[in-house]
Amino acid sequence: MDEFIKQLDQNLDYICHEIINGRCYITVASNRKEVICPFCGWPSSKTHSTYSRTFQDLPIQGNKVFIIMRNRKMFCNNPDCNHTTFAERFDFISDKAKKTQRLEDEIVRLSLNCSSVAASKTLRENVADVGKSTICNLLKKRNTCC
Repeated sequence: MDEFIKQLDQNLDYICHEIINGRCYITVASNRKEVICPFCGWPSSKTHSTYSRTFQDLPIQGNKVFIIMRNRKMFCNNPDCNHTTFAERFDFISDKAKKTQRLEDEIVRLSLNCSSVAASKTLRENVADVGKSTICNLLKKRNTCC
């Protein structure tokens, strides 16, 4: 399972997983020693707190995947920075997103040739929990007709 997580991001370590009713819940944590402040660019190794962040990813073996990430909030060491703390960020998912970038790409790919209602039904059965409004928003964000 660690190999699947490393495909998402090399800075994540697999902790555990469980499969419940066709859903695979995978718990991961960051293995970074230092995190760069997104506001000023200074490195930080001092953790303020941790919290769980849950988001969807591509399915595995017919199971919808939900990743539970133990995300860290870090102190910024730069006295000139306007932010004293910041959340650890990753390239594979936007700041407040509930789906990975690769899942969003798959949703858009599957939705291009049918209505958002039909795409939503197909995606809910096989890929991820997604509504028609989410599909339309993703298509609009990528300048594709809905």
